[in-house]
Amino acid sequence: MKQGIIIAFLGQSQDRFSSYQSPANTFEKLKLAAQVESFKGIEMIYPYETGESMETMEWMGSLGLEFAAINVNIKKEEIFVPGALSRPSKEIRDQAVSYIKQAKDFAETVGAPLVTCCPLSDGYDHLFQVNYSDAWKNTVETFGEAADYKPHIPLYVEPKFNETRVHCTIDTTAAALLLLKDIGNPATGVTLDFGHSMYAGENPARSLMQIADSGFGYYIHINDNDARHDWDLSSGSRHFLHFAEMLFYAKELGYDKHFTTDASPRIFDRVGYFQKHTEFANALWELIERLDRQAFLDLMAQEKSLELMEMVKTEIYRL
Repeated sequence: MKQGIIIAFLGQSQDRFSSYQSPANTFEKLKLAAQVESFKGIEMIYPYETGESMETMEWMGSLGLEFAAINVNIKKEEIFVPGALSRPSKEIRDQAVSYIKQAKDFAETVGAPLVTCCPLSDGYDHLFQVNYSDAWKNTVETFGEAADYKPHIPLYVEPKFNETRVHCTIDTTAAALLLLKDIGNPATGVTLDFGHSMYAGENPARSLMQIADSGFGYYIHINDNDARHDWDLSSGSRHFLHFAEMLFYAKELGYDKHFTTDASPRIFDRVGYFQKHTEFANALWELIERLDRQAFLDLMAQEKSLELMEMVKTEIYRL
């Protein structure tokens, strides 16, 4: 199981009430990641963590790390706070596209396999705030233009139901797939975040298969939450069987990218927290590997639900 981490979670985070952990620069975050057994893949935020490409590559090489993805942030700058890809202003949209293109340039230089983008500021808070048709067409146009640039570096979109907007434009797996179908560029994909899928009312395993069946690429973030808010908890801590089922189908698909951790240690020791996270994910991955997965699939085809319930009890829960 190839595991990685979004290194922003190895620095300082904050919510409306508190700050958590001490600040860390990119090299310090990378050193912390290298202390966690199984963390080899790195997803870093462009342009706030990437820095100078050659120096970053030297850091990664010296620590035995590799790139999982470059995550381009188009919500932090003041001009993007109310939205970026969907805005009425073409000047603002063009600036957002420029950020994504620059992230692709950086990914190409350092050898990162893909660029992912979660356009959280695009959406609306109040009714009668935006023209939904125009916002959608603008998103198709801008994301499509960014995807067309250097298509050998595929561009992935990460849906999220809400935050920072009350309603995000790309809120579900279905919306992400509709966006990509409207764009029509095969050099695109969906970043499936387990927690985002859960609190959008989805089943992550089903969402994964929907993406796979669509023909677009897929890349997985792992974490957990209470399905009411994006708490970025450790994987399997709330939705064990959902996580097991998603890994089951990832095995069936032959998923070979990183399972990138999108979880926050908040009040816990950073290295210790992520070490336990990786150990659990690896253990469950190995359990799924030992299953007779064809037996499960055969029972599904035969609609033998009670037998499947028994197999889940004995083979997965080990009861």
